[in-house]
Amino acid sequence: MRGTMAAQKSGGTLRDLQLALQLKIEELRQRDALIDELELELDSKDDLIHQLQVELDRYRRVPQNPSNPSDATGQTPAGPDEPQRTKRQAISGEPTGLDPSQLTHVTLTSYLKTKESSELIQMALMDNDFMKHLEHGQILTIMDCMHPTSLAQGCCVIREGDDGSMVYVLEEGMVEVTKQGKKLCTIGPGKVFGELAILYNCTRTASVTALTDIKLWAIDRQGFQTIMMRTGLIKHSQYTDLLRSVPSFQALPEDVLSKMADVLEETRYCDGDYIIRQGATGDTCFIISDGQVKVSQQNSSGDKQTSVMTLKKGDWFGEQALKGEDVRTASVTAVGDVTCLVIDRESFKQLIGGLDDVNNKQCDSDEFSAKLQVELDFFSRVSLSDFDIISTLGVGGFSRVELVQLKNDSTRSFALKVLKKRHILDTSQQGHILSERRIMMEAHSPFIIRLYRTFRDAKYLYMLLEVCLGGELWTLLRDRGSFDDSATRFYTGCVIEALASLHSRGIIYRDLKPENIILDHRGYAKLVDFGFAKKVGLGKKTWTFCGTPEYVAPEIILNKGHDSSADCWSLGILVFELLSGSPPFSGSDPMMTYNIILRGIDMIEFPKKITKSAANLIKRLCRDNPSERLGNQKNGVKDIQKHKWFEGFNWEGLRQGTMDPPYTPTVAGPLDTSNFDFFPEDSDDPPPDDESGWDSEFQQG
Repeated sequence: MRGTMAAQKSGGTLRDLQLALQLKIEELRQRDALIDELELELDSKDDLIHQLQVELDRYRRVPQNPSNPSDATGQTPAGPDEPQRTKRQAISGEPTGLDPSQLTHVTLTSYLKTKESSELIQMALMDNDFMKHLEHGQILTIMDCMHPTSLAQGCCVIREGDDGSMVYVLEEGMVEVTKQGKKLCTIGPGKVFGELAILYNCTRTASVTALTDIKLWAIDRQGFQTIMMRTGLIKHSQYTDLLRSVPSFQALPEDVLSKMADVLEETRYCDGDYIIRQGATGDTCFIISDGQVKVSQQNSSGDKQTSVMTLKKGDWFGEQALKGEDVRTASVTAVGDVTCLVIDRESFKQLIGGLDDVNNKQCDSDEFSAKLQVELDFFSRVSLSDFDIISTLGVGGFSRVELVQLKNDSTRSFALKVLKKRHILDTSQQGHILSERRIMMEAHSPFIIRLYRTFRDAKYLYMLLEVCLGGELWTLLRDRGSFDDSATRFYTGCVIEALASLHSRGIIYRDLKPENIILDHRGYAKLVDFGFAKKVGLGKKTWTFCGTPEYVAPEIILNKGHDSSADCWSLGILVFELLSGSPPFSGSDPMMTYNIILRGIDMIEFPKKITKSAANLIKRLCRDNPSERLGNQKNGVKDIQKHKWFEGFNWEGLRQGTMDPPYTPTVAGPLDTSNFDFFPEDSDDPPPDDESGWDSEFQQG
């Protein structure tokens, strides 16, 4: 009887548990359904917020004068269905006058400081949003080289509108910051101000006035750049020399060694610390850059460590771990303080290998060479007087682009870029212009705008270019707000092909953005405007500050020297902007934008419309360390092309021009400019006083 009751009780308990479980499962299902419903509602509200934001931006840019429906140019103001985006101006610092090969011998001038002053300057620099990203040794050197200056109450430290070259640390007193006569804030001791001026020559955007007698410490742009270049070059040279001492690395080409030097991590150990333990598995190789280590082995009985040898600066250990899984056969411990340069197997595997040769094979064919020769012969015989100007296609900072037509052949039209000599001379852009000409004359990629011929006269330089009448990608993005994955893949693919062609020749582009991508009559994208492009050679770096703030790579901001990997960073920014409608890094002024960039891509919240695979590609292109970026490793551009976001993409169809573009512009004929915005006529300028002989490469037509 008792057993029966127990069984019934047990059965009842089990049924109760099953019922409770079913209720819980049903409750969870209902919760999941509710979560799905809420997520859908959230997505729709996100879309609504985006649409409202776009509408608000349009409204803000529409002139609020109902009695005058046309603006000063005679154009009808943008309507509610015509979103407006502002074209961004690129920034170029003056070419550095510092010779990298001589920098290691430069003697820096230091200024005597009290302990209190030194500590205040260090704390101020390390507390500053920009300076805190510098290496500790660089901060110490900057502090050492800052010179003192004092100003009386009422004196102007920085005047709005002036050109700036100094950054300041305030030690004593108070200053007031004003913009257009309005007070912004006051600054007290221990603060840095004016830091944008040490990156490149810029106009001060605010005034700083002494409220009391003040004491300042200052350093100018030349001094800052010398410190940054010098410390970076010395360190890179030391790392490269240490790498050459390792037998496995001695046969590696210079450009690969250079990338390895960039990826090495400096690790410090204290006396007695185990760097490697016998019997453990490892995947890292160590090179001693400072100090000594003791190598010891445990005997077979496992009760005694026998010292084998002592290794010192320049020696290495753990090399076998780079070739495969390595069981450590000895222990390595620090003797005193030790600094090692460390590289892991994954980084090593990513870097070892030749640069991908992406030269377009058609450029080597006899047929292509013959076609190119016919083209050269034809354009060598034309002059400026052989063309009629039809209309203006675009206006830049110191140039304009005209649509021109051959007088004796109405079916052939070209783009004529007209550059003002006076402006080029005033802004010291001679080197950029000549570099642009040389690079474009060599570029024969179907994804790069062709330069056929150059001319010059007393006032202007002229570049006769292939015309693309499909309009700018910037305009299409402005009108559509953003692109879907398919369209973004197509335009990004065109850009990748263009960059691959340039990088294989040791050329960096440095100004990638939608404004510099143009569509031909088919809808295929091509890179234009090579004013910032530079031939640096494989494995070499350059230091001039170049680019559009939202697209600038962190190593350019930090003056570490940059190479083609800076274009890989910009490619990631481009993908983000095409997919979302705006770049990931953007501030109210350039310095704020640079500080946001230095925080890194992982600090950015990606919009829902950017898929996981696209986000993964963007983050791998925008790695802080250039050697870790996709496209800058052993397989070059192939690593980007093989990324899962490009899975199924028809690369060969893109190269052959057989792939259907996402958008085909309407182009009625060789003179149809309907895909371009209207631009007002340019004003005439007086001829320059000095040609300086720099434009001798531009031939007179």
